[in-house]
Amino acid sequence: MDTAAVDGITLASEVSGTGEPAIFIHGALIADSFRPLLSEPALADHYQLILYHRRGYAGSSHPAGPTSIAEQAADCGLLLRLLGIERAHAVGHSLGACIALQLALDAPDIVHSLALLEPALIVGSTGPGYREALLRGRQRFKKEPPERLVDEFLQARFGEGYHAPLERMVPGAFEQAVTDASTSFDREVPALLEWHFDEVKAKRITQPVLAVVGSESKALWERFDETYRLLLEWVPDVRGFVLPGAAHGMQMQNPRGMAGALADFWARHPIRSGG
Repeated sequence: MDTAAVDGITLASEVSGTGEPAIFIHGALIADSFRPLLSEPALADHYQLILYHRRGYAGSSHPAGPTSIAEQAADCGLLLRLLGIERAHAVGHSLGACIALQLALDAPDIVHSLALLEPALIVGSTGPGYREALLRGRQRFKKEPPERLVDEFLQARFGEGYHAPLERMVPGAFEQAVTDASTSFDREVPALLEWHFDEVKAKRITQPVLAVVGSESKALWERFDETYRLLLEWVPDVRGFVLPGAAHGMQMQNPRGMAGALADFWARHPIRSGG
């Protein structure tokens, strides 16, 4: 991957393909979670795909001190500017979807469309329980081996028996997740807890939005389904999609289905038409 200087740090990024640009914003722990999509013909043959590691992950800088969702959104926007991209489709997964939402609010001129893959929103009736789970996870990280916590985190979100399929789709993912665990638990949990998103902010999202939930996600955690339903209620221009055969690790569990859904959504909202 190449590196770019952004706001005093370096971000590792990779650009492939030609066509309308799309940037992928990964969630917690797995920096290369979107990599399986790069080889899917529905995307690779028709779009310019931008994969990058957020600050604190893998090939990017690991700066000390706190971070924020707004700061991470600014990183993404600055990277696009450095790449000479004026407007792009944005795809975010989990915490990365929160960053995508913030980028759309802060820099609406650069975000043409949003695809939100089970965003880590602390909302609705499941919000308090999610907040408590985040706090417990951070406290446990201070006391327990990161390998144990990462394993529990991934199993709770991807389902049992996740390890072999994950390593097949993203080789070295578990080891890298353990290395980056301090970013996820110690720096990003506080950032997510401080970030606020509600119906009022959702109404400010003017871009077309694809809200995605995995068909198997509700069985793992009801929060995923509730967040999906709230997005469909709150966002003005939203389209819903249930990805079959997938839970929270959707872009790794069913990359072909995810790529097809994105290609269809982008075809409905091409950048060249401005709509």
